[in-house]
Amino acid sequence: MINKPFFVMQNKHAKSCGEPPLITNDDSKYYGYFENEHGEQWVFIYDRRTGTAELRGGDVGWERVFLVRNGQVNGLILNENEKMWLQACWKAATVFSEK
Repeated sequence: MINKPFFVMQNKHAKSCGEPPLITNDDSKYYGYFENEHGEQWVFIYDRRTGTAELRGGDVGWERVFLVRNGQVNGLILNENEKMWLQACWKAATVFSEK
């Protein structure tokens, strides 16, 4: 069935972390998901129309939006695996827009 979801992720964070973003398959966006060894969840969203990217995470409050520029994010301390994942997301999202 075409309209059946194929990727569903449950929020592992406490209610106090806020509501996680609702992710749908908007063709103009690229999405990435990461869960580290501590169960901390991250969502990367790149908008191809605007060329902007954001990062959200449960431990920092799902409603907070951190802008990502050139695969880097300010205002957060990410471990090495999280940094590598973020770079991979950036590359995957922007590979066809880079000149």
